[in-house]
Amino acid sequence: MSFLIAQSIINGVILGTLYLMMAIGFTLAFGVMRIVNFAHGEFYMIGAFLALIGVNWLGLPFPLALALTAALAILLGALVERIVFRPFRADELSGMIASLGLAMILQHAALIIFGPDPQSFPALVSGVYRLGDLIVPQSRALTLGVGVVILLAFYVFLMHTRMGRALRALVQDQEVAAIYGVRLEIMYPLGLGLGVALAAVAGGLMAPLFGVSPFIGATPLLKAFIVVILGGLGSIPGAALAAILLGLIESLTSSFVSASAADIVTFALVVVVLLIRPAGLLGRGEA
Repeated sequence: MSFLIAQSIINGVILGTLYLMMAIGFTLAFGVMRIVNFAHGEFYMIGAFLALIGVNWLGLPFPLALALTAALAILLGALVERIVFRPFRADELSGMIASLGLAMILQHAALIIFGPDPQSFPALVSGVYRLGDLIVPQSRALTLGVGVVILLAFYVFLMHTRMGRALRALVQDQEVAAIYGVRLEIMYPLGLGLGVALAAVAGGLMAPLFGVSPFIGATPLLKAFIVVILGGLGSIPGAALAAILLGLIESLTSSFVSASAADIVTFALVVVVLLIRPAGLLGRGEA
């Protein structure tokens, strides 16, 4: 029993890392653009395919393929901001509808290019780590380690660089940020590009574990949305707490009950948190 609990906790932390990367990207895009980006899951899917192309077709080492995926995703996000979202900057509802249209376009484009069948990712590493009776596949340990490093690097960027502080100011109050000299024409595409890159890198990291298909973006998008609601919109510490909590609950419930029960517990938790704290676990209520 203790072995199963420990194994479930490890799996839960890995899931939580994925959910956190998705949620931070989702929150950043919303904070910068003021648009609920329903194409966020498709950027996860694109990242998985880009990593697959880099490793399978181009023969690149996985770290290089992941770095290339991130760079292309930033460019894609900046392009999407310019072409799709910029005309709807003052119209949140139309922007949200545009994001739904964009999601359908990206998903069906992937369907035409790659086909509907799931594609397997080559094993990056083989073997396991043994901690007593606990067995941790090296592939999952690699995914967790790289994910944590990326999240820490992004945190340092946001908190300790000039552009990161400008993005945080833009998320908090766009008018005041503009008054203090933040260049909106640069920060808008950068913010969305970084959000897209986080989703794409999450897809690239999870591709070796779960495979790749045009339909893999829906679940990560839903989980990111749940994490944002639970943690509090705009709260990165809240998102971190909610992501790990959600990952642990899902993993433990799936191991000891069933996957369906995990979904029930997840949505019940959302309802309870919203009833008790409408602003989320660490969100700030309106004054």
